[in-house]
Amino acid sequence: MSMTSVLDIDADAPRVAIVGRPNVGKSTLFNRLVGKRLALVDDQPGVTRDRREGRASLLDLEFVAVDTAGFEDGSDESLSGRMRAQTEAAVARAAVALLVYDARAGVTPLDRHFASWLRRRGVPLVLVANKAEGLQAEAGLNEGHELGLGEPIGLSAEHGLGLGDLYQALAPHLQHEAPEATAPAEGEDAPEPPPGPLKIAIVGRPNAGKSTLINRLLGEQRLVTGPEAGITRDSIAIDWHYDGQPVRLVDTAGLRKRARVTDKLEKLSAADTKLAVDFAEVVVLLLDATQGLESQDLRIADMVLSEGRALIIALNKWDVAVDQSRLFQGVRKALDEGLSQIKGVPLLTCSGATGKGLDTLMQVAFETRSRWSRRVPTSALNRWFEAALARNPPPAPGGIRIKLRYATQVATRPPTFVVFGNRTDALPASYGRFLTNSLAADLDFGGLPIRLSFRGGRNPFNKG
Repeated sequence: MSMTSVLDIDADAPRVAIVGRPNVGKSTLFNRLVGKRLALVDDQPGVTRDRREGRASLLDLEFVAVDTAGFEDGSDESLSGRMRAQTEAAVARAAVALLVYDARAGVTPLDRHFASWLRRRGVPLVLVANKAEGLQAEAGLNEGHELGLGEPIGLSAEHGLGLGDLYQALAPHLQHEAPEATAPAEGEDAPEPPPGPLKIAIVGRPNAGKSTLINRLLGEQRLVTGPEAGITRDSIAIDWHYDGQPVRLVDTAGLRKRARVTDKLEKLSAADTKLAVDFAEVVVLLLDATQGLESQDLRIADMVLSEGRALIIALNKWDVAVDQSRLFQGVRKALDEGLSQIKGVPLLTCSGATGKGLDTLMQVAFETRSRWSRRVPTSALNRWFEAALARNPPPAPGGIRIKLRYATQVATRPPTFVVFGNRTDALPASYGRFLTNSLAADLDFGGLPIRLSFRGGRNPFNKG
């Protein structure tokens, strides 16, 4: 699975909403159109709860595919009602909607209800009979005519069959003449490409308020929220702008202790969250201020830092926290002890419910990414290196001092350095920690994962 398919979604591109009752194969079709497994797929119905967008193509058609939750009856306040509101929002923005039903199961009363509901929305519709491979699907394929939405398109999203017919049905709704590109005037440079979006993954235990916080940032109910723990099941990437700067927010499923995760779907959700961390630049670990810091939070933080991501820890629900000063100092102390390998990870307070502290969170996220991506000039790096060696020279095991010659930065994101010298394999781990901590303190890499390794020079006179 890769999250790259959600990159660079064109806000003006036509949208194709994939809708239908639960477990008819909407997410499988979405994955087929975007070309990668972006959405979780399982036999259990109701896996998808939020709407997910991905850049998609079908032959020469380019569009944004939108996966949606399965349509179910329920009051507006219920979880199924809040999921339905996300589907309504997806349909309202769509150039065309694909109403998907299961050809093997045939047309159900809920399919009929959904078709009637969609007709009232006035969006162009294409009827898709999924799982249409094999003779057992023929009767269900014919039943599709009962819905009054025209000829059903028989396809198999799992096996990629019938996509040519789907292309013919979608083309009239999506094809348009592209405007001619204009070359820059003589003497003008081509415009610089815009900087890449800040990629932020919001992670944490279930019910820490991740989706509520993202909705507050966006200013809309983009994600399904509620008192039930574990509503979010897969990682949802949302393109957005903060203060004119592009941002890609990724909401993730809550991470519980591994010993408590026995359900197959929850295991898939946890793997999806870890993948979201891999593709993020900055990871915000959201804590529930009413519950404080738990061992699972430290495990999540350690996982993020081990992956080399820039980490910010935010105490959410700060508006209802009790004894705030004592709580903050206690969490700070616990973090310094539990994450002893990295000092000074940013600790902030915020409230997804009221919006307080979210501007500070975003500003710190941009600043943290900048430091995480920074390359130190070689001259400045070696001035630091010489000063560090002068403060604390390398040890001399066996009476022979280890010689360290110079340091170089070989990569950014995370900051990665190599120190060259003789007999570096004899250096104790404590000296490596000294140099790493000195790098962080002296060169403004505090709170970031730093990778430092040593390489020894080979003696040309040693023939052994």
